[in-house]
Amino acid sequence: MRKPAVWLFSAGLLLLIGLVVSHGLTSVFATLAVAGWGLLLLALFHLLPLWLDAAAIRVLFDAQAIRAAWREALLARWVGESANSLMPLGQVAGPVVMTRHLSRRGMATQGAAAAVTVSTTLQALAQIVFCLIGIALLALPAGLESASARHEHRTVVTATLTASIVLAVVLVSFYLVQRRGLFGGAVRWLARLARRREWSGLMSRADAIDLAVEATYGRGKSAAASFGLSFAGWLVGTGEVYLALWLLGSPVGWRDALLLESLGQAIRGAAFAIPGAIGVQEGGYLLLAPFAGLAPDAALALSFAKRARELLLGVPGLIYLHHCERAWRRAQSAGSGADSGRAFL
Repeated sequence: MRKPAVWLFSAGLLLLIGLVVSHGLTSVFATLAVAGWGLLLLALFHLLPLWLDAAAIRVLFDAQAIRAAWREALLARWVGESANSLMPLGQVAGPVVMTRHLSRRGMATQGAAAAVTVSTTLQALAQIVFCLIGIALLALPAGLESASARHEHRTVVTATLTASIVLAVVLVSFYLVQRRGLFGGAVRWLARLARRREWSGLMSRADAIDLAVEATYGRGKSAAASFGLSFAGWLVGTGEVYLALWLLGSPVGWRDALLLESLGQAIRGAAFAIPGAIGVQEGGYLLLAPFAGLAPDAALALSFAKRARELLLGVPGLIYLHHCERAWRRAQSAGSGADSGRAFL
C-alpha cells in the first residue's frame, strides 16, 4: 500500500472510529448482533446482483469467447469484487484482477481488457442513473416543518448531488480517455518516463486493446444489454438493504431501502480513492438515516452488515485468487522447464 493510500485509509479509519464512538459502540454492535447468522443469508442474497454483474461482462465478450464464458465471467466478477472491497488499491484493483483472470482462462487479453473496461464504464453510468432516482426520492420529502429539518434536507441533497457530479466527471473523463487510446497512451507515457525504447511489442498489444475497446463500444446491442444488466444489479441491491435492516430489527419500506442504497452507493463511489471507502460509507448512511426513519445505531449497523457480507464473500474470493495465481505460476515454471529440456536435447 503506497503512502497516499495509507494516509487516506488512516483518515477514513479515524473517521470511522469517531463515528462509532460518538454514537455508542455498545448500541451499534448490539444492533448488529441481532442479525446473527442472518448475515450468511445476506451474503447468499448478494450472489444475485453478482450474477447480474457477471452477465453484464459476458454479453460484451466476442463470439469466439462467449460459448463457455458463464463460469469464467462469474468467477472473474467474484474475484474482481473481492479485490475492489478488500485490496489496498480499491476500485483500481478489480478491473485489473478480472482482466488477468479471464486472460489466464484462455480468453485473448485484448478481448478480456475491452470487455472489463467497457462493462466497468457502463456499470458506473448505470450507478449514476440509479443515484438520480434516489435524489428524486429525496427531493420530495414529507413533513419537513421545522427550519432545521429543511436545512438538513438541503444539506443532504447537496451532498448527494455533489457525489453524483463527482462520479459523472470521473466517468466522462474515463470514457473520453478510452476513446482516445487509454492503454496505448498509458504505455507510451510510461515508456517515455522509464526511457525504454524496447517496449514496442508492449505498445502494439496496448494498441490492440484500444482497438478492441472501440469495437466493443461499436456493438450497440451488446453495450445496451450490459448497461441494462448493470442497472438491474443496482436495483436488486435495494433488496440487500431491505433484507439487512429486517435482519437488524429495523425494517424499512422499499422506498427507503432504495433511497439508502442508491445514495449510499453514490457517496461510497465518490470516495473511490479511499480503500474500501472506510469511514465515508458509515458517514453516508448516518447522513441519510433521518430521511429513511432510521436510528443512527441502525444506520451504522447496516454499514457493518454490508462490510461483514464483503468479508464473507471477499475473503474466499481472495483465497481463490491466490490459489489461481500459484497454480498459474507452477504451470509457467513447468512449461519453462520443459522448454529448457527440449532445448538441451
